[in-house]
Amino acid sequence: MKEYTTEMIRNITLASHSSSGKTMLCEAFLHQTGATTRLGKIEDGTTVADFEEEEIRRGISLSTALIPIEYKDYKLNFMDTPGYNDFIGEMISALRVADGALILVDSVAGAEVGTEIAWNYCDRFHLPRFLVINKMNRENANYKKALASVREISETRLLPLQLPWGEKADFKGVIDLISMKAYLGAGNQVEEIPTEYLEEVESARMELIEAAAEGEDALLEKYLDGQELSSEEIIRGLQKVVMNGLFVPVFVASGTAQIGILPLLDACISLFPSPKDASKAKGILRNEEINLECSDQQPLAAYVWKTTADPFVGKITYFRVYSGMLNSDTKVWNANKETEERLGTLSVMRGKETIPVKVVHAGDIATVPKLSVTSTGDTLCERSRPVILPIPEYPHALYQVAVFPKTQADSAKISPTLTRLCEEDMTLSWHQEPSTNQTILQGMGDQHIDVAIRKAETKFQTYLHVDVPKVPYLETITKQGQATYRHKKQTGGAGQFAEVAMRVEPQPNADYEFSNDVFGGAISSSFMPAIEKGIKAVMKEGVVAGYPVKNVKVSVYDGKEHPVDSKPVAFEIAGREAFKLCVKDASPVLLEPIMNVKIIVPEANMGDVLGDLNTRRARVQGMDTEKGRSVVTAQVPLAEMLRYTADLRSITGGRGIFTMEFSHYEVVPAHLAQEIITTRQKELEAKKEE
Repeated sequence: MKEYTTEMIRNITLASHSSSGKTMLCEAFLHQTGATTRLGKIEDGTTVADFEEEEIRRGISLSTALIPIEYKDYKLNFMDTPGYNDFIGEMISALRVADGALILVDSVAGAEVGTEIAWNYCDRFHLPRFLVINKMNRENANYKKALASVREISETRLLPLQLPWGEKADFKGVIDLISMKAYLGAGNQVEEIPTEYLEEVESARMELIEAAAEGEDALLEKYLDGQELSSEEIIRGLQKVVMNGLFVPVFVASGTAQIGILPLLDACISLFPSPKDASKAKGILRNEEINLECSDQQPLAAYVWKTTADPFVGKITYFRVYSGMLNSDTKVWNANKETEERLGTLSVMRGKETIPVKVVHAGDIATVPKLSVTSTGDTLCERSRPVILPIPEYPHALYQVAVFPKTQADSAKISPTLTRLCEEDMTLSWHQEPSTNQTILQGMGDQHIDVAIRKAETKFQTYLHVDVPKVPYLETITKQGQATYRHKKQTGGAGQFAEVAMRVEPQPNADYEFSNDVFGGAISSSFMPAIEKGIKAVMKEGVVAGYPVKNVKVSVYDGKEHPVDSKPVAFEIAGREAFKLCVKDASPVLLEPIMNVKIIVPEANMGDVLGDLNTRRARVQGMDTEKGRSVVTAQVPLAEMLRYTADLRSITGGRGIFTMEFSHYEVVPAHLAQEIITTRQKELEAKKEE
């Protein structure tokens, strides 16, 4: 691969709903520019972008593939992102390092949930974008209907730069409104515009020229004076209105039929900014915000946007250089980890193909293998200038599973494997839940978790089972209780003797409080730590249903000891049993976690969502509207929310989102508590039998 300087580079993310044709459009780019000799197919598993086993098996993209296209002495770094909502983290990471985006829309389905999500993230990143109405050769393709559907979700004006030449099976090419030519097939053959389109073309071109004139005062004056704008002036004006986000140009194409491919590449070069012209990246240097200039002469700042584990190469780190340049076999400073990293051979990835390069210029995207501590979101820079580039905000993962190792060998590998998986994917996280003693993996949905578990098997040889996580219930008491327990053991040799009289009462403001209220030396104070040890052991394992006990004040007020047979172990046992009896005497109850939930849905789904919440024991706190969408805030027991991610998707057709955070613990209603206790006791008995 040739060396490309900053001005000759374009970084473009392809984002949209699943199955709108992003991967096949990349395939057509590769084939039309001579990078591949034939067009790959998704059903055959032969596309360049979807190269992982799991992607081929499922027939969908699961991670972002980097597809550099060399065309007319330019290098266009296309990032083909997954459209399925579970893998939204991949799209966010790719948009973070892009200077422009192609939002694809299926000509039959029109704007879908994924289109809206991608559009909103482009707004958040202030990215110039094109709308590509794709698959125009499909039966039932409807350009006008698809365009109208996007107008409904876009606050930015849409501006057709091309019109389709035919539709459905008759889709033969595109009519370009700037050059006023018709391009047959992929765009290599140029023809005059067919007469039946001239009227439509003229009115669309007028709109286009008006928009271009808005880009520059001089052009606007010329236009208002009634003078003709040249093609170069139109492009110059369009560059500015696209860059400023005033308009979104609209293109038409078909990746599978390879129609409209070259005019789209030409537009990417002429209308999207180079990294030099794109809005300046910001970084934090010694607690101060600075602007980074995209130039080879500046000090190094490179952002790591993706890491993958390759079974053969090891870890591969994808980065974008925001300032300065990088050479192979150099040392860099990881500002986040405050560690030096040695870079080996730098490469450009094209799907899974590795193309070694000697130097990476400012603005370019490349990879390096086998970095020891660097993970996604880190900044590589010079040690003397430890700049940190901001990490985008990722949505909270709310779909949880409990993971278990399949074998003893897997149990040793589970922690490092989960850590590696979460380093690769910013929307995955894991933790140990102490009250249920489970390892919890959190992701964006069932597909996301399923892919992560399969990746653990194929890439890290760690085999895991998954299950619905247990709710971390707690036990507490509601009134005072007291009991006395005598532990007496007489066998051959020394015996054991201890008697403990104990009182418990609710303690709302503290988890646990212990006091020694024995007078007259009935129990030596040296035995108190042993009694307390026994109490703490029971508090950990529970009394009623095997859940931790909280909010209890314990008082030891009397007892007896034996001058020979009393030992710490005897008082520990007596303390345990007395505490159990006390708790049973103090009207114990189960507590469950209550979550603060915020749900954002289209207004049309509001009634269904509220009806569903009523079945979940929810207490609705308020209802509001935000940007034309309904917002419900409620308090809901965690037990009712374990699979809400999937349920909300099905209620709202994927358009609903929610956030959830812990609020407080509350008493479980009596009719439900008995069922929970019975189930838990069966579980504990089954464990003992094992």
